[in-house]
Amino acid sequence: MSIEEIRKEHELVDLFCTLAEIPSPSLHEENVANWIKDYCDKNNIPCRLDDYGNIRIEIPATAEGKESLLLSSHMDVIGDDSPVKTYLDECGNIHAEGRTLGGDDKAGVANALLLAKEIANSDMAHGGLECVFTRDEESGMSGIRHVNFKDIKSKYLLVCDSDTLGQLEISGASYTQVRIEVHSHKGGHSGIDIGDKTRANAAKLIANLIARLPQGVFYEEGGMVVTSCNLGGIDAGKIEVTNIINSDAAVSYSIRSSSRKKEDELKALMSKTVEDFQAEVADVANVSISFKEHVPPFEKVDDEYIPILFEAAAKKAGVKPDITSFHAAAETHIYANETNSKGEKFIPYLVGLATVCNMHTKDEYLDYNSMLKGHVLLKEFFEAFNK
Repeated sequence: MSIEEIRKEHELVDLFCTLAEIPSPSLHEENVANWIKDYCDKNNIPCRLDDYGNIRIEIPATAEGKESLLLSSHMDVIGDDSPVKTYLDECGNIHAEGRTLGGDDKAGVANALLLAKEIANSDMAHGGLECVFTRDEESGMSGIRHVNFKDIKSKYLLVCDSDTLGQLEISGASYTQVRIEVHSHKGGHSGIDIGDKTRANAAKLIANLIARLPQGVFYEEGGMVVTSCNLGGIDAGKIEVTNIINSDAAVSYSIRSSSRKKEDELKALMSKTVEDFQAEVADVANVSISFKEHVPPFEKVDDEYIPILFEAAAKKAGVKPDITSFHAAAETHIYANETNSKGEKFIPYLVGLATVCNMHTKDEYLDYNSMLKGHVLLKEFFEAFNK
């Protein structure tokens, strides 16, 4: 079958392809946001744009005593604003000609948007459905950071942004940048000054310090990495210049952790290592360490309500559930550290409603059958959530 025939047969595929064919690189999502707003207006879906250009959908509850559910996805994609033409390969995968497809995260937007249409135009008894479609997830997460969380009623939410059908991610790692700097009191000439004991090469000092610092997995649990520390880069002198006793050097690390406690333990260890090293080299150099959190940790909660519902809904939809954690960051991390209109802390999960391969490359493709199954899963979940 052709892509045109598949689109006529399946509303979800047509919706996804339409969204994918509207270029929306980070911070240039206006056209896709306006299209979504028009779609909602035509299909009786209560929708508005917030002050930052994020989409907000709020379908009122039709039954008392039931909780509302929030679905969240991002509208921006990796890629430029060049035209997007979708096509179907012989295996039933959707591609874009010569460029990124934008399956991340227009598969999530399409699935959530279609459910919103179905719920807004049904007589189902439910506690309400809210959707947030954000800008700029890929380059800076400024969209989610500009969401008015106090305007959201839901406590439980699904961030529809995982790349594999059936995944439910229950925790995710933070991203903290670490910078260590060494400044020698005296630099100098590698020939004339090399015998001066009051001089120290900052490059050598930082190499000695790096050898004492942790690298790789710091803590794991149940075979899963919880906290890690990775050496990102070293800056000291110039490769082609060897006759200088370097007076300055720096090293950068990234810390990732889905446990605030373990991250704090790692930070304390690194700080103590630097402190001890400073005491040893105080006569010849100053050493400092700083930490900058870019994304907070998304920590696992004890509440098993959503994982239990999700597993049952997945099996009913004929999808194999995969409940796990991921050692990276997503919008779940921002939600997990905020509260809703009732002052309740959000309980987010990252969910996969389609399988997207070679993401962020010109070879990216989406298995459209997986997306169709993902929608069955989403509907089964929403029905179970409202029983």
